[in-house]
Amino acid sequence: MFLLGYDIGSSSVKASLVNAETGKCVASTFFPKTEATIIAVKPGWAEQDPESWWENLKLSTRAIMHESGIDPVDIKAIGISYQMHGLVCVDKYQQVLRPAIIWCDSRAVPYGQQAFESIGEEYCLSHLLNSPGNFTASKLAWIKANEPAIYEQIDKIMLPGDYIAMKLSREIFTTVSGLSEGMFWDFKNNRPAYFLMDHYGFDASLIAPVKPTFSEQGRVCAEVAKELGLQEGTPITYRAGDQPNNALSLNVFHPGEIASTAGTSGVVYGVNGAVGYDPQSRVNTFAHVNHTTDQTRLGVLLCINGVGILNSWIRKNIAPEGMSYSEMNEWAAKVPIGSAGVSVLPFGNGAERMLVNREIGCSMHGIDFNLHGREYLLRAAQEGIVFAFAYGIELMEQMGIPVKKIHAGHANMFLSPVFRNTLAGVSGATIELYDTDGSVGAAKGAGIGAGVYNSTQEAFETLDKLGVIEPDITHRQSYIDAYARWKQVLKQTLNGHLN
Repeated sequence: MFLLGYDIGSSSVKASLVNAETGKCVASTFFPKTEATIIAVKPGWAEQDPESWWENLKLSTRAIMHESGIDPVDIKAIGISYQMHGLVCVDKYQQVLRPAIIWCDSRAVPYGQQAFESIGEEYCLSHLLNSPGNFTASKLAWIKANEPAIYEQIDKIMLPGDYIAMKLSREIFTTVSGLSEGMFWDFKNNRPAYFLMDHYGFDASLIAPVKPTFSEQGRVCAEVAKELGLQEGTPITYRAGDQPNNALSLNVFHPGEIASTAGTSGVVYGVNGAVGYDPQSRVNTFAHVNHTTDQTRLGVLLCINGVGILNSWIRKNIAPEGMSYSEMNEWAAKVPIGSAGVSVLPFGNGAERMLVNREIGCSMHGIDFNLHGREYLLRAAQEGIVFAFAYGIELMEQMGIPVKKIHAGHANMFLSPVFRNTLAGVSGATIELYDTDGSVGAAKGAGIGAGVYNSTQEAFETLDKLGVIEPDITHRQSYIDAYARWKQVLKQTLNGHLN
């Protein structure tokens, strides 16, 4: 008995087959093999062709079916994880009307801000738990204002995962979790956010029918089954945005549990058991995968844009030519905690919501030409990323989420001992590393939705823990002092941008 999981990212589409009994991945691959194209017609724009996601899904599916050699009838359910906040528009024939406006596109910021001010900040925050910001609803407002001929043809709007489910089944549904990430869900009234839709002039018929996150959400149709080598009628029983799904993958379901990733961008995602929000909307709050009207489970998401991308920039521009990431980590480990006074603000990948949508760029401070070599910048960059995490964690703690344990995948920045030890040291939290990824998590989510597993506990009892990093009490003060200096540099920089 097997489960099939998809992870629809902006870089690639990954597919994994999981043995439901053992919980082990038996086949996995991704396409394209080089990073997927992002269309940027103007500065701040970011679009992708949804059909390219579908083509890469087909390539991935055929590859793992061939590699595994399993009988398609043994695949009991399909789950989908997807890049959040995207907007796909289709007409009544389910044809895509324009490229998808994806998560990192910033064109809709003025539309969200206008709605925030016009409707009322307190009203928006108490109902949406966020500012309308640059989320899916605001992106649709941009289309309505700037591409009216396309807007008039829209029959349904979808998130990327809804689109993939539609392509598999020819049916269009969505979820509460999905609507909440697009600012289409009213938490106070437990219904679609009609007040925001009315403000923007959207017809309620644009929203697809809502299905529970763990439930049957369509079945693979005959035509697609033949094309992909799957069994006709295989149910789609789970879908979630990539960050809620990453938390699921790491067995994070309950209040106080934290999941973190540190790829191109960095995320700390905590589960809150009570409805709440940050008054300045510096962190985002969405319905977690197990949120229901009877059980409040909200995912509080802190996103930092310039994480792995900073480390990549350091490797290309500062590290010796040809140096690997593991060698960079070894170099950084030779430098003392605090990088002998060097502080790096890692905010060079666009406006940061944590900084109230200010764009301050990446900057390096405290460099002494007689003391500091490249290895100091290597370490200071990793520390700067961690300190940005810690700064956001403080915001989450102010919302009542105690951060005592962080679950993370053994990947990307978490492969670095300097990064891991600094995060544990400055936050005081224990870090647990697991062997999993988004597509495997989506497969297990499908197992929950199909009833293959009786509970989330059963689904993740086979999750492999690869390591535990406890806070280094001996050097605790050194971490705290370095973080305090970094915060002071950040404060001065922010003040400089306000003047």
